[in-house]
Amino acid sequence: MDVFVGRITSTGFSTGDRIVIGDWRESPLGSFTNIMWAKPDGSRVLLSPSEMHAEYVSELYNFEDVRVTEITVERGKRGISINGGGLDIKIGWGIALPIPFWRPLWFIASFEALFSRILFGTRTHGITKNGRREWYSVRSLSRILKAEASFEGEDLGMKRDFEIDACFGFSEPPSIPASVTLKSYIE
Repeated sequence: MDVFVGRITSTGFSTGDRIVIGDWRESPLGSFTNIMWAKPDGSRVLLSPSEMHAEYVSELYNFEDVRVTEITVERGKRGISINGGGLDIKIGWGIALPIPFWRPLWFIASFEALFSRILFGTRTHGITKNGRREWYSVRSLSRILKAEASFEGEDLGMKRDFEIDACFGFSEPPSIPASVTLKSYIE
C-alpha cells in the first residue's frame, strides 16, 4: 500500500482552465509538488518535478501531455504559491473545517463516498487508470478565498467553480474551489 500525506488544492478559472495542485509532504516518492492542469480545450497536462514522479502519476491518471519541469513552491499558513512549466499560481484559503480522526478504508469507500458525492460532486474511492484501488481520506477542508494564475504571463481569469469535469481519473476535485489535507492510499 502506497500512502501519500499532504494537501490537494483545486480551483477553476473563468478562462475554463482547471488547476489541481498535489502538495505531498510524505510519500513513497519523497516530498514533492505536482500540478494537474485541464485546459479549456479539454487537454490534460501533468507538470511534474522529475521523471520518476511523472511516470508514477501518469500511470494512475489521464494526461495528453506530461512535462518534467522545475517547480518552485512557497507555502504559507493559508496559502500556496507555485511557479513551474510556465504557470504562475497563487492560492489562498480560509479557516479549515477539521475532521478530527482518520476513518477506516471501508468507511471511506462506503458512507464517506456517498456524502462526498452528494455534497461536493467528488468520489473518495475508485480504480485508477492502471487498475489500482485508491482511497482519499480527507482530514480538513478549506474554501479557496482567492486564486490567481497565469500561463507565460497571460492571465487565466477569476477563480470559479469547476463547471466542466477535469477528467484526470476516477474522481474529480470538489466542484467548489477548495484545499483539503488528506491521505491518499493506493493499493
